[in-house]
Amino acid sequence: MADSTSRPPDAVPPSLARVAFHAVAAGLTPLIPVPFLDDYALRQVREQSVRDQLKERGLKAPDKAVAVLAGSYDARSLGGRLVSYLKAVALFPVRKVFRKVFFVLWVKDCVDLTSVCLHHGYLLHHALQRGDLDAASLQGDAPQKVQAAIVASCAEMDSRPINQALRRIFRSSRVLMAEATRAFLDPKHGGARVPDPKGENAEVKSLTDRLIQELWEERGYFTALEAHYDKHLKHGPAAPAPQAATGT
Repeated sequence: MADSTSRPPDAVPPSLARVAFHAVAAGLTPLIPVPFLDDYALRQVREQSVRDQLKERGLKAPDKAVAVLAGSYDARSLGGRLVSYLKAVALFPVRKVFRKVFFVLWVKDCVDLTSVCLHHGYLLHHALQRGDLDAASLQGDAPQKVQAAIVASCAEMDSRPINQALRRIFRSSRVLMAEATRAFLDPKHGGARVPDPKGENAEVKSLTDRLIQELWEERGYFTALEAHYDKHLKHGPAAPAPQAATGT
């Protein structure tokens, strides 16, 4: 699980710290107060997380492979985009009204997305450490096989211990809306941006640091998650299609 670098035995590997950061960033996207920008920002964060992990290994993947590994490939079909758009139009007024009243609904969305992205990011890190993806295989069907094994592995795990820890983290932050807005909206150009771990504000960094601590205390859970992935990749699971970028 640990990278082979010189650091204290109990230190969190920098690569896993970046996985945690992108999971937190993804978890903040439901709080973006702009219709449809939340889904766009989530897709961007998940794909950037994949690119960053590949870059650490000196790899560059085709856009399709990145989208598959980020779980956003199917959502890019014309039908997928249309369904997503219609759902967003129908549900946005209801979500907006109820979230203003019930903070817990925000927390649930944050927890669900952070959990999905944390699990997927962690297993992609594990897959790259194993050598399941390289420059040649990224051009073929290896991304689909790795993503299928990741989805199947996550489906077998009882994620309640991780989700409970995430719930504690997000419930303790009562300024999430403002922080999500600062993290994802570019005030200079009026558009969206992907959060950068080197330049984010204190609240986002605090959430990330606390998530890293929780993650590192649950090493047994993630070791079991790795074992499920290894099993499914070896046996070629007949898993569902890669999850959409919403993480649901």
